Amino acid sequence: MSRVQLSAQVIACTLLLFSSGKGLAQNPRDHSTRKSTRTLVIGFVGGFVHSDDLRHSEVQLARHLEATYPDSAQVEVFRNRQRVNAHHAVVAWFNAAANESGPEPRIILFGHSWGASAVIYLARELERDGIPVALTIQVDSVRKHRQDDSVIPTNVAEAINLYQSKGIIHGRAQITAADPLRTAVLGNFEFRYQKEPAECRAYPWYNRLLFKGHTSIECDPRVWSQVDSLIETRLAPAAQAAHPEVAAQLIK
Repeated sequence: MSRVQLSAQVIACTLLLFSSGKGLAQNPRDHSTRKSTRTLVIGFVGGFVHSDDLRHSEVQLARHLEATYPDSAQVEVFRNRQRVNAHHAVVAWFNAAANESGPEPRIILFGHSWGASAVIYLARELERDGIPVALTIQVDSVRKHRQDDSVIPTNVAEAINLYQSKGIIHGRAQITAADPLRTAVLGNFEFRYQKEPAECRAYPWYNRLLFKGHTSIECDPRVWSQVDSLIETRLAPAAQAAHPEVAAQLIK
């Protein structure tokens, strides 16, 4: 890596530190209350974003799912550096759900940027716990602390990767299954941007200038509509199996 590239990455990370945290109310949500549901949806925000910053699509999606499926899904959002908290929440929920009658408990994980790589790191921890994951969704996944976010662990039934490849910060282009017989990789879908989506106007100008592609994919309603469809299809009462046809509708 050249000195110019290294300097650019340092500047990028510094700006993310000072820009992403300026959200709405920053009081953490109370994750101690557990609803009796059969599906748990965990979202991770990227960068240094707060988990209740409604400018960000991950938080907006979580609030939508929470409002639409209040009785069938428990939805939680964490910062990407709160993976320990998320792990404890998942284990507690799964143990409680496993002791109740009804359909098999399902866990869905999604995230953007560092939040997308946190999805895979958490899934790997759950694999060691013997806890299955129904679906992982990575949006412009950026690895953290040199950990590998490209290989999906065997406890994951389905996985999908959405990315863009331009700019200082860009997502992983390909994910693979550790065991293709146990994990269906629904695809690696690239999104390209000639101009930023209008929704990006809520973001700081320096994010939009320096991280055009990375910001665009987070703001892009096409992307999050597909993420929403992937999740909602599996939250529907009749959803008992894989739904590759949803992934086939993704727009590259």
